[in-house]
Amino acid sequence: MRKTFRLFTLLVFFGSIAASLLAAAQDASPLVVYSGRSEGLIAPILEQFSAETGIPVEVRYGGTAEMAATLLEEGANSPADVFIAQDAGALGALAQAGLLASLKPETVALVPAAFASPDNVWVGLSGRARVLVYNTEVLGEDQLPASITDLVDPAWARRVGWAPTNASLQAHVTALRVLLGEDAARAWLEAMVANGTQSYDNNRAVVQAVIDGEIEVGLVNHYYLFGFLAEDPDVPAANYFFPDGDVGSLINIAGAGVLATSDQADAAESLIVWLLGESAQTYFAEQTYEYPMIDGVAIDARLTPLDEIQSPEIDLTDLSDLEATLELLSETGALP
Repeated sequence: MRKTFRLFTLLVFFGSIAASLLAAAQDASPLVVYSGRSEGLIAPILEQFSAETGIPVEVRYGGTAEMAATLLEEGANSPADVFIAQDAGALGALAQAGLLASLKPETVALVPAAFASPDNVWVGLSGRARVLVYNTEVLGEDQLPASITDLVDPAWARRVGWAPTNASLQAHVTALRVLLGEDAARAWLEAMVANGTQSYDNNRAVVQAVIDGEIEVGLVNHYYLFGFLAEDPDVPAANYFFPDGDVGSLINIAGAGVLATSDQADAAESLIVWLLGESAQTYFAEQTYEYPMIDGVAIDARLTPLDEIQSPEIDLTDLSDLEATLELLSETGALP
């Protein structure tokens, strides 16, 4: 029944936004987008939006934490209309600061409730799972740890990689704080650093290091491996999901919200709705190997369906305390 309602809502709502798109196109004022997602991932689909709607888009790119901090600093003076974030935590931080506008109920209803804010100020655009990518020439799945917390065992010393400056890892640490408690999260980070966990600039570099045998396992988002598989289906790496609801198998989202100070709120929300349409959702599923937010868009056949991942139960709105996570990462030596 829920799927049927969402499909009906999608069809009706897309019809209702046509007038907004036309009006925005005629006005021709560019939408200013702050994107915490990389240009290589998001630029093609934003260019398609402009080509189809006639609405120009100006994009400022940076790390999700960096963009969120900029928006918090700019406050009411920000020129941004839309914020696209790599994770729910940054969106939650802006929501707590009162910087995001309420979205129409019809917009929020397009995605599952678990992937939208309960106060209707942001929605997920695509889903991603945290995984342990491993070198299949060195390890079998039966040799991998049952929990992310087991990676601090001396047996894993200098064999693990991560990208602590990446927003997804930072959100993952926030989830550790929420689910395990502040003391346990701090102890885990300190132990990971002491165990010689190798730091890389980004998730892709972690996966490359696993493939090259520089490290044996790495903490990343699931889709980075698929970029390598597209180039070479025989790369010696696979994704592993921690079982039994372990915090290591966190499901997060890339999402978006409209800035409360935007003077183009209708057009800004129309962009978000367009990104939840079939064309954009198919792009996320086929080109970036992410999980679509709407029904009727197939995922890559090699992906584990979301409902088969034994992910922890967590409210994504609880991941908003980004500042404390950054402080903790710095204090424990995980961040340079």
